[in-house]
This record gives sequence, C-alpha cells and structure tokens, in this order.
Amino acid sequence: MAQLLNSSSFTPTLTLRRRCLSLPQSTPRKSTQVQAKIREIFMPALSSTMTEGKIVSWIKSEGDKLSKGESVVVVESDKADMDVETFYDGYLAAIMVEEGGVAAVGSAIALLAETADEIALAVSKAKNDQSSSSAAAAAPPPPAEESNAPSAPIAAAVTMAPPVVAAASTHPAADGGKRIVASPYAKKLAKELNVDLSGVVGSGPMGRIVAKDVEAAVVAIATATATATSGGVPSKPSSPPPEVAPALGSVVPFTSMQGAVSRNMVESLAVPTFRVGYTFTTDALDALYKKIKPKGVTMTALLAKATALALAKHPVVNSSCRDGKSFTYNSNINVAVAVAIDGGLITPVLQNADKVDIYSLSRKWKELVDKARAKQLQPHEYSTGTFTLSNLGMFGVDRFDAILPPGTGAIMAVGASEPTVVATKDGRIGMKTQMQVNVTADHRVIYGADLAQFLQTLAKIIEDPKDLTF
Repeated sequence: MAQLLNSSSFTPTLTLRRRCLSLPQSTPRKSTQVQAKIREIFMPALSSTMTEGKIVSWIKSEGDKLSKGESVVVVESDKADMDVETFYDGYLAAIMVEEGGVAAVGSAIALLAETADEIALAVSKAKNDQSSSSAAAAAPPPPAEESNAPSAPIAAAVTMAPPVVAAASTHPAADGGKRIVASPYAKKLAKELNVDLSGVVGSGPMGRIVAKDVEAAVVAIATATATATSGGVPSKPSSPPPEVAPALGSVVPFTSMQGAVSRNMVESLAVPTFRVGYTFTTDALDALYKKIKPKGVTMTALLAKATALALAKHPVVNSSCRDGKSFTYNSNINVAVAVAIDGGLITPVLQNADKVDIYSLSRKWKELVDKARAKQLQPHEYSTGTFTLSNLGMFGVDRFDAILPPGTGAIMAVGASEPTVVATKDGRIGMKTQMQVNVTADHRVIYGADLAQFLQTLAKIIEDPKDLTF
C-alpha cells in the first residue's frame, strides 16, 4: 500500500479581539482563542508523471474514525490503482471529491478532523470552499492574491449529489442532507445493483445508509416495476440492458493511463534516435525453453536475462540522458518489459535482471504481470527501467520498430521466432529458427558501433544459452 496521503494542517482560530494599529509592549492584551485542528487531505502524486488522479472509491465514509496507516481511498493514477493511507489519526469529516471525480495533484480531496466535535466545523469549511470554487468557475478568475489560509481547490468536474429528504436523525457529516452518508460496502453494492443512494433512507447509526438499506431498495424498485407493468400483479424483474458499445464517430476522452502514454510519446519526439536490426538463430534457446518451461520459466524471463547479461558487457547501452548535457551510466540493470493491459500500456520492471537466477526472475515476472493487470503495481515496479523490451512475437509479428521511452537509452523490439530456410557455411541449404529484433536508441549517447557490438554479444548468448540457467 502506498503511504502517500499527504496532508497539511489547517488550524482555524475563533478569536475575540480587536484589530489595533499598535500596542505598547508594556500593556499586552490577552485574547480568548478556540482552536480546532483540521487537515486537508490532498491528491497524492503516485508517479513522477502523474498530474491528476481519479477517485476510484472511498474505502471510508464521512464520519468514520481513522487510525494512522489505515487505507482511506483508492486513487487511479496514470499507471495503476492504489490504496492510499492516512498519516494521522482522526475523523474523515468531509469528502470534497466524490467517487469518479478527478482532482489535480496537490489539491484537497477531503478534510480530516482531529476530534468528533470538529466534524461540523470541517463540513462548514468544505461547504464554503466548494461554494467559492463554484463561484470562481462561473466568473472570470480574479487576480492572484496572497493568503495566509491554505486553499482547497476542487476539480471542476466534481458535482455535488442532489439533496435527500432529511431523516429525523441525521449523520453529523451529512451536512443537512446535502451529502449521502453510506458505508463503503453499501456504496459498492449500490454501484453493482445500479441503485441511486439519493433516494435511499438509511437505517444505520444516525441515518447512515448500510447494505441492508440498498438491498431493501432493490426489492422495492423491483416490486414497483413489476406491479406497474403487470397491472398490479408482481412479476419477475427484467434483467438490466446489456452494455452499449460507444457509437461510431463519438469522441472518447483519454483515460489517465492513455493520457500518460500520450505525453510520454510526444516527449520522446524531442530525442534524436536511430535504429539497428539484427537476426538471431534461436534453436538452442527454444530447446532450453522447452526443457525448463515445466519448472515455471517463461520466454520473457529468458529474453530479459539474456539482454541483461549482454548489457553488463556494454554499459553504455544501459545508460541514459535526461538533461541533454550529460548522461548516466546506470548502476543497476533493470529490464522493463512492455505489457498491454485494458486501456493502455505499462512496463513492469525486472530489477537487477543480470544478477537474479532465471527461476526467480520468472516467478517475479508472473507476479508483476498479475499486478499490472489488476492495476496494483507500485511506482518502483514500473518507473525504474534502464532498458526496455517490447515483444510482439506472440502475435506472429516478425519485425517492428518501438518508440524510445523518455529517460532511457534504448528499447528493443522483438519479433516472432520462425522456421527459416538459410544457407549453411558449407554452401548447403538448411532450416533454422530465427528471430528478428530492432533496437531504437538515443543517438546523443549511443552510437551505431555500440549497438552493433551489443547485438553481437546478445546473439552469442542466445545462440549458446548455457549461462542463462546459472
């Protein structure tokens, strides 16, 4: 879990004193102060490329008591969904960005009250801040002014839930019926069953909506629908309509991940690159893979291991240039491998691939792929690559070019291994399995001879792969 829920202290002070121009030091005046500690919970930066985040779900509800280190919210960054924890004890007083809302990194998404008595004050602050944000969105922005009080900007796309009928007993965080207070499971259940919580009356403590309220609402809706459609005789509720695919010609906004990929690809255009192709004979590698595959070894791990061993002998190919004025010989060989997932692309990293045995490397790769598809990768598991592999061989692609990821020196595009008719050294015709690769490299750091020598070394390892199992 990521302990990245940044907070800043906000200490509103109610003070009974007059403003005066000056007071003699010999006659100090005392003031009566009432202090309440309220913290703004900010949208955390979960990766170096993240500029905004989407609230996937609130694990905790308004009014819930929180303990330091407890997960509060699930945030979708540009690479993964991550549980975010709080650094402080207190009460989740007010949620300022609802589920599905988007907020810029560093903007307030909720308020945390130190005690239960301060919840009402936090709710009032959240309400005032949201009113200010709405007014600012409707009117031209005024000139920037310095202020001593911390601001809490809210994403423009976030909208408040419609008011509900106030019950006789309401939750302290309900803000007079303007917010829906429900347990996390009730929210999840309502989303699955397509129930609008604004019409549900809560039976939990102080009017909080709980799971049984959602279930009761489903039964009531089904009964009412059946009665209306069958002339008063209840019948089975119809199944929900199937999901409709986006209409042709419609405009679909980027997801967070697609936005990140787009920015990276545009950034890569500023790097002068060149490409070198090579053909490997893979008969020996294929025989080794067939032998150790039952032990859990993957071809991806074999290729990553072979690449890492070659990079150890050619450190300049593992280097990177970030500022255009110098480059770094990276101390670790971290092989990133591109993985296509729903809605985007991510590059899980096999760290220190030259030093890890092939069996451990294969287990680690399977773990990373599972986490990537579940959008649970941690930042260090996808942002620390020093060299990248992109493999489309499983789709039958024989050769392609890959775009260089920003901050790295080279990426190798791997095609399929295919039986090929070749001429042998003695002038005869033979059949060998061959694989074509193309390497795209940063020409500011890596030159043609560097890549040629690296590929020759890699060819020797692949064509005589005995070192891969040590």
